Amino acid sequence: MMGMAMKSLDRESPLPLWAQLELDLKRRLEAGEFDEAFPTDLELTACYDVSRHTVREAVRHLNKTGLLKRERGRGTVVNRSEFEQSMGTLYSLFQSVESTGVQQRSEVLRCEVVTDSVAAQQLGLDEGAGLVLIERLRLAGGSPLAVDRAWLPETIAAPLLDVDWNRTALYVELAKSGAPVPNQGWERLTSIVPTPADRKMLGLGDADGAFFLERVGSRDSQTIEWRTTIIRGDRYRFVTDWSAGGRNELQGSLSSVDP
Repeated sequence: MMGMAMKSLDRESPLPLWAQLELDLKRRLEAGEFDEAFPTDLELTACYDVSRHTVREAVRHLNKTGLLKRERGRGTVVNRSEFEQSMGTLYSLFQSVESTGVQQRSEVLRCEVVTDSVAAQQLGLDEGAGLVLIERLRLAGGSPLAVDRAWLPETIAAPLLDVDWNRTALYVELAKSGAPVPNQGWERLTSIVPTPADRKMLGLGDADGAFFLERVGSRDSQTIEWRTTIIRGDRYRFVTDWSAGGRNELQGSLSSVDP
């Protein structure tokens, strides 16, 4: 990639050079300019006429936001997520993967009646209520994508114990059985480092992160499912679309830690 056209940054701007460089590299990444290969630090210092420290700071931030990643033997590469999902919609992982033309299938880890006090609380049931637990390793194109665990009231989901889950979706099977299908609910998305067992199933390294998605799905006033899904961060991304004239409030919570 040597021989890139020289780019100039505004040295009179109050915005630090590394931040200007990050913004310009992000623009070029989104335009697909680096799809074949990402330039080396040396190439970037020559192209932008900046120090190596400036380049490394900009690249570090792009790594932190997930646009780039470091790979052993390859250096810095563009991190292209294979699958994308809009937030704020009740979606099916099965359908979002297969809509890209990639086959999704599942390996069933558990499909049985259990008791679980946490899941029962989320479902608004007594602690000892019977629940159907459907635990699956979700594969996209034959490679691990997510570990999905769904708890549903046994009174609703008992017919699901006999389902072949290889290539189907939970809501499809609920509808087939005549059970209510969620049409509303809430989700919470956080980033985690999975447990050793989940990392092994997903093929992640010790330091690799993932999305942790929690969902309560309801049909009108009836709670149908409590679900947790651990999704590989390098294969999936979530996107929020802002409507013109609309208003979005970013809400979060801060946990205090004793010094």
